[in-house]
Amino acid sequence: MASNMIGLKRASCDSGAPVSRALHLIKRADAGELRKIFQKNASVEKKGEQFMTSEDFIRGYLGMQAERNYQCRYEAPGWSGGSDERWITAFVYDGIVRLISFIEFQAFEALLCSPDALHMVAFQLFDTNGSGFISFDEFKGVYSATEVHKEIPFNFDCRFVRLHFGQNKKKELSYEEFTQFLQNVQEEHARQAFVRFDSSNHGRITALDFRKIMTTIKGHMVTDFVEDNLVSVAGGETKHLVSFPYFNAFNSLLNNMEVIRRIYSSVTKGDHRVSVTKEEFLHAAQEYSQITPLEVNILFHLCCQGKSTGRLAHEDIESIAPKGDLIASLQVQQPAAKVDRTAMVQTLETAYRFTLGSIAGACGATAVYPIDLVKTRIQNQRGGRFIGELMYENSFDCFAKVIRHEGLLGLYRGLPPQIIGVAPEKAIKLTMNDFIRDRLRTTDGSIVLAGEILAGSCAGASQVVFTNPLEIVKIRLQVAGEIQTGPRVSAISVMRDLGFFGLYKGARACFLRDIPFSGIYFPAYAHLKSKFADEDGHNSPTSLLVAGTIAGAPAAYFTTPADVIKTRLQVVARAGQTTYSGVFDCARKILQQEGFRAFWKGGPARIFRSSPQFGVTLFTYELLQRFLYVDFGGKRPEGSEVVLPTHPADLPPINPDHIGGLRLAVATFAGVETKFGLFLPKFRNPAHQS
Repeated sequence: MASNMIGLKRASCDSGAPVSRALHLIKRADAGELRKIFQKNASVEKKGEQFMTSEDFIRGYLGMQAERNYQCRYEAPGWSGGSDERWITAFVYDGIVRLISFIEFQAFEALLCSPDALHMVAFQLFDTNGSGFISFDEFKGVYSATEVHKEIPFNFDCRFVRLHFGQNKKKELSYEEFTQFLQNVQEEHARQAFVRFDSSNHGRITALDFRKIMTTIKGHMVTDFVEDNLVSVAGGETKHLVSFPYFNAFNSLLNNMEVIRRIYSSVTKGDHRVSVTKEEFLHAAQEYSQITPLEVNILFHLCCQGKSTGRLAHEDIESIAPKGDLIASLQVQQPAAKVDRTAMVQTLETAYRFTLGSIAGACGATAVYPIDLVKTRIQNQRGGRFIGELMYENSFDCFAKVIRHEGLLGLYRGLPPQIIGVAPEKAIKLTMNDFIRDRLRTTDGSIVLAGEILAGSCAGASQVVFTNPLEIVKIRLQVAGEIQTGPRVSAISVMRDLGFFGLYKGARACFLRDIPFSGIYFPAYAHLKSKFADEDGHNSPTSLLVAGTIAGAPAAYFTTPADVIKTRLQVVARAGQTTYSGVFDCARKILQQEGFRAFWKGGPARIFRSSPQFGVTLFTYELLQRFLYVDFGGKRPEGSEVVLPTHPADLPPINPDHIGGLRLAVATFAGVETKFGLFLPKFRNPAHQS
């Protein structure tokens, strides 16, 4: 790497956008900070300008030293091998002592920040003369020194190589051409190995030879589970003999594990708790031309050993899927460093969410309060002995009569205590739901449906301490407009008449309503939100509002009976009206006197009130978390992240962790090995030798 830095500027011109975009990125970093790091490690000064040597770069800047007793034979032109000072630069030393300037050091940082950093680093490893192109001699020199070639030699005179470098091997590969070549050279090497071990020319190899090829050439694709079972599954039904089609299918299966995941998800509808049969999987796999029946047979044979069910589960797929590249942390869009979530940090996060929930709850309540008033008055109509007792024919009639007799402001009678009370009510509900969900998530960040229901139910139960006093005051104010005589009713007078314990009258019915409501609403909202997200998983404001509104409909309607009972218990009965002594007494009398349909009174009005209210509330809550975002090290709401634009002018500032490069460089070198199977001479960070 050190010697190749001199060629990076030229490569940026020849290899197109990747490097030029990366150079644009690094210009946006703190150049002063970079210069301090460079000067700290630079040991050579010429004509007033400082330079790094190869050893400064590898041992000083990266903090890496060569592993002891590791012999590297580098066959590139111009280097005969030998001294420790030379082989420390691994495969990127071309025999000419070069110095690294600050501009080239900046280019290295840019390379690590590039979105295709792995391919760029791999290209630089092979571009030993810094020309921006890869010659056959450069490819052979580097590939010959890999552990894979030493274990199973690669035939550099094969047709595959001649097709890429020409018959006389004089053609040079550009960056884009070389990345495709590097992707395919593993398959060619594996094919050559199969031919080498097929000494009888029968198109079959033994299970032990199969295992050697897979663990050597494809070792970066083989998980521990697969490695442990390579011999037992070799050949499928033909034990211990692997045919060439089986060999190709096995390799293709490992290369297409993302497609396997997609097929499994399509069969299970995204539920990772469901297992599938081979027939179900084959039926769904017909939509994907990459997957053949032989690959499906291998998949089930490998995963279902020792299982009597013969069904494929999510954990089976993950046990054979190659792990992701270690380079994930290199992306410019990487998340911020994780905060040490002490008790104080979590308390601050709860207070933050509580505040935003209060604002969101007030907005939602105000938006639908007229509907809530109509709903309450309809539910309070009781069948009885008095002629003309039914004041309203339906919700629309109630709405018209309120405006006619009480004016437009009559629709907002009882709003002030509602606003005062709804802030803690909605805040505790939203905060509790988020709190429980965060603690029920699995290691991959997902949460099962039962966990979602439990979190929602806990949220509903926790809000009753605020909901019940609020509701009883609000309801008595809302029905007060029906009475034209007597003293004026206010929130203060209602609370004085009820007393502290009276404010919790009907609390049981409130629990019966709010627990199932939230248990239905929050899981429905979470799943609808994911359905309405775009292909990148991001939710627009409109999708948030629609998801919240739709999720409120079933939650509101199915809990209407509990809401009717709660309303009857909390309203003061007028002369001649039926009175109730408790939840069961109320339910029994409503059923006897008014019939089963009475339990669903105000159901439509409840849907029209709760659906938009919770739609506006969640819409406001999530947008506030986006626009007033504070990072407490927890999990952001799903769908809140926006995919970053690709135009350089629109890119965000570079993550400060990129400066210094140690973490990125070590991960990059490891990533080159795991992605391309280029197992290079090792370096060890002395700080992590233990």
